[in-house]
Amino acid sequence: MDKIKSIAVLQAYATGLAAQSLQHKVESKIFQDAGYSKLGEKYAEHAEEEMGWVDKFIERILDLGGTPKVEAAPAMEVFTDPVKYIQDDYKTSVEQVPILMDVTSSLQDDFKTYDILKAYALDEEEDMLWSETQLNLIEQIGLQNWLVKQM
Repeated sequence: MDKIKSIAVLQAYATGLAAQSLQHKVESKIFQDAGYSKLGEKYAEHAEEEMGWVDKFIERILDLGGTPKVEAAPAMEVFTDPVKYIQDDYKTSVEQVPILMDVTSSLQDDFKTYDILKAYALDEEEDMLWSETQLNLIEQIGLQNWLVKQM
């Protein structure tokens, strides 16, 4: 088991997820303010869920004898259009989920880290499918009907 590699991977994902969690929280507030309370609640829950993963990653870093780092993440775009945000989130997932799965596979000799990342990868795949479903719904029932369902 390569502890240094495991710690580096966990740290990278903890940093990225903390930033993503904040972005979901900001978007949640924007959507709630626009009257889309269901969508706002969805992203507020998603923000909390992602911080839960950050906690798990930090705990594992500590288990491995590492020291978690607080790192600045790059600025992320803020969206006022819920559809554009879902499209962007979906695009990111489509690009990142396969990478996450490959990284997870490379850590099979570190069983605990592998299990944590595997569970996280499955959760991210589920989120990607949710976004895909929403985009398909918009196409099928129309934007206005979908927006009404988000109120």
